[in-house]
Amino acid sequence: MVSQLSKAARLPKVPEVAIYDSPDPNAFATGPSKSSSLVAVSTGLLQSMNQDEVEGVLAHEVSHIANGDMVTMTLIQGVINAFVMFFAKAASWAVANMLRGDDEESSPSFLVMFALEMVFYVIFGLVGGMIVSWFSRKREFSADLGAAKIAGAQKMRSALQRLQQSSANLPSERGDAFACMKISSKTSWLD
Repeated sequence: MVSQLSKAARLPKVPEVAIYDSPDPNAFATGPSKSSSLVAVSTGLLQSMNQDEVEGVLAHEVSHIANGDMVTMTLIQGVINAFVMFFAKAASWAVANMLRGDDEESSPSFLVMFALEMVFYVIFGLVGGMIVSWFSRKREFSADLGAAKIAGAQKMRSALQRLQQSSANLPSERGDAFACMKISSKTSWLD
């Protein structure tokens, strides 16, 4: 199935395929390039979906590879991190200069500078995180569209509906944010 989808997506090489043992319906693509990639699928996904739904999910992952999303997201995150660091340092320096005022001899202590920098890291990090999340969501929609093109719109629609049903049935003791990160064990450092 991955081989056929890769040909339809015009990948230069068929990705490696891995199946890992997990009851959660999940799949992902990874790799540094279109010719060196991997598609991994959980046993839970294979057991809970029919062949057309599995094909829709695999087409979505192959589409991520065809779009170069893994490298793109890594680069976006790196650029955002660089901007966060730069602006946090620049803002803390500017605030420190304002605190100093006209007194050229006094300067804020190391701890004040460190605290300012940390506050700005958090603020700019949150803004940067929103930008990365927006771009990630855009890439997900693009992968859905690509999957519909290479596997068929009905297979992609069926896969999305099944995933929505499956995620609604997952136990979520700690809320949706933790469930989406697969943090659901009752014995963890969060207890």
